Amino acid sequence: MDDTDVLMSIGAFARRVGLAPSALRFYDDCDVLPPAHVDAATGYRYYSAAQEARAVLVRWLREAGMPLTDASVVLGGTRAEARAALEAHARRARESAAAARTAIEEILRDLPGGPPRATARIGGAELASAVRQVVPAVASGPAADEFPVLGCVLVELGREEVRLVATDRYRLAVRALRPSSASVEGEACGFLLGAAQVRDLATWAVRLPDLGIEVDGEGVRLHGAAGEVRDLVTVHGTFPDYRLILDGLPAARHRIVADRTALRAALVTDAYDGPVTLRTDGQRLTVAFRGTVTAAPAALCTGPPVRVAFDPAVLLAALDAGVGPDVLLEVSAPDGPVVVRSADQGSFTTLVMPVHDEQRLPGRAIGAPATPA
Repeated sequence: MDDTDVLMSIGAFARRVGLAPSALRFYDDCDVLPPAHVDAATGYRYYSAAQEARAVLVRWLREAGMPLTDASVVLGGTRAEARAALEAHARRARESAAAARTAIEEILRDLPGGPPRATARIGGAELASAVRQVVPAVASGPAADEFPVLGCVLVELGREEVRLVATDRYRLAVRALRPSSASVEGEACGFLLGAAQVRDLATWAVRLPDLGIEVDGEGVRLHGAAGEVRDLVTVHGTFPDYRLILDGLPAARHRIVADRTALRAALVTDAYDGPVTLRTDGQRLTVAFRGTVTAAPAALCTGPPVRVAFDPAVLLAALDAGVGPDVLLEVSAPDGPVVVRSADQGSFTTLVMPVHDEQRLPGRAIGAPATPA
């Protein structure tokens, strides 16, 4: 007698193919794997060795999570139909696994003591320097009362850098700490800190060779030397989309490179009040208060002549935040944001809004939240 003619009880066949007897009964009821013989008197099911390959295939398909409707195509369809059904199921399985992984990661981030969402290591002195440059642009007084987020510093972790951003609507300061002084891991994120807290952190951080920033579902922490940990108090709110502002800047038509100390000295005077006007004509730069020229610091000027006015305190603060002997002013239009850069530090950018010099009125604001936070 051929081995394929030997009949096995459902229990013996189940052990041979790795399926439970209850599963074999289910597949019989679904007409996926009917037995070779059913005893009419007892109802006992018997299987042949010839059914082993089909039973093992059914087990594999079910272990792969394939529904019986699709499994039946693999079991009874053509080779091309079987391949198409298997490839479609594999694609769905990958998508489902990715969605499950994302959901689990979100849950883990919200669990107490879960893994950090983002971490960074940054030099303490670099952080203190960035705070010195950015914090003066934080809003105070009525502007901060109307838009509390403008009284904060935005800290962003991502794109392999740490960024500090502040604006009072008339000045925007952005300082990036790049890989030479900072390392970032995890997903991009950002948080708001009050200006007073940021100043306090700078005083603490300046003495540290480096420190760690950790962001997760529980909050934000700084890790210092000898295991010291500082929990930060974040502020809820939506900060203005400063990237949209930077990306929307038109090309500069006028450039002024001046001695930073000389230009600063020209702005510090008690003899005049009101806006200060910078005017270029060829290679000559003049500084005037209310139409009276008070200084002509040496400068390199490119582009057509231009006249642009500033609140002297705002421009002075932008100059003080820079480093190095030179300052570069990039002007796209007399009433548009002026970019203030330093040749010695490309990682720091300041935008200053001009004002109306004749009427002595504030100029356009750089940007603010649509509604008070």
